[in-house]
Amino acid sequence: MIGRRASLRPALTIPPVICYHRIGGPIELGVTRVTRSVFARQMHALARSGWHTVTLREFATHVQRRVPASPGEFLLSFDDGYASLADTAYPVLADVGFTATTFLVTDFVGRTNTWDVRYTWRRLPHLDWDAIERWRGRGLEFASHTASHARLTWLPDERIADELGRSRQTLLGRLGPDAGRAVAYPFGARDERVERLARAAGYELGFGGVRASGSALALARVPVYVWDVGETPVGLRRDATGALGRLVASVANRCAVGTSWMLKLRSGGVVV
Repeated sequence: MIGRRASLRPALTIPPVICYHRIGGPIELGVTRVTRSVFARQMHALARSGWHTVTLREFATHVQRRVPASPGEFLLSFDDGYASLADTAYPVLADVGFTATTFLVTDFVGRTNTWDVRYTWRRLPHLDWDAIERWRGRGLEFASHTASHARLTWLPDERIADELGRSRQTLLGRLGPDAGRAVAYPFGARDERVERLARAAGYELGFGGVRASGSALALARVPVYVWDVGETPVGLRRDATGALGRLVASVANRCAVGTSWMLKLRSGGVVV
């Protein structure tokens, strides 16, 4: 809880991971938009309470070497890589001294989100490579959210391999080896087949939904949704309210299958 010192929290083997999508910007019909004021309040409150972020490299050390996490450590992440992050979220992180990893839909860097159902009046732009490189120079990290944000578990092996491999090669070519370390599976959807193909593509870490399998390629993350407005996001709480919040987040994450079906219907029944 925010009112307690981070040093009083029990150490975890792996730091908890929370995931935001959109910060501020146009109102949407979906649940992933968090207002800038809520995000800023959460980040400042976490910093005051002794929480601190870890880099993806540090997180990998905890996972691969089983190095116990220090109390108060967490991995902060963003999915999709919307351009508004550069105005609404990244400056807040700079203010409080936090880092974060943004998982990019690499085919859509610098483009609008035509891969998604339209939840806003106008399509939303993604970060371009200039902005990504500028913020990477200020200590932020970037990794893969696949090439086109397709639901991997619905694809044949060759399409999965292409989504994972093409995205990783783009990141390696643009940003260097650290950017090819991790993938966040779209919609949190993964299974043993997806994990196997992610490993073959060269990824060390894979992030899925709220529940983990114990594999480095099936790590848990808790999304922060529009109703998660407390100073401590539910993914960082270790009390009864946190457990309930993670359950609600897990249900909401599973409901994202509806988006996948709408995208499939829009494409004429072709899996995207």
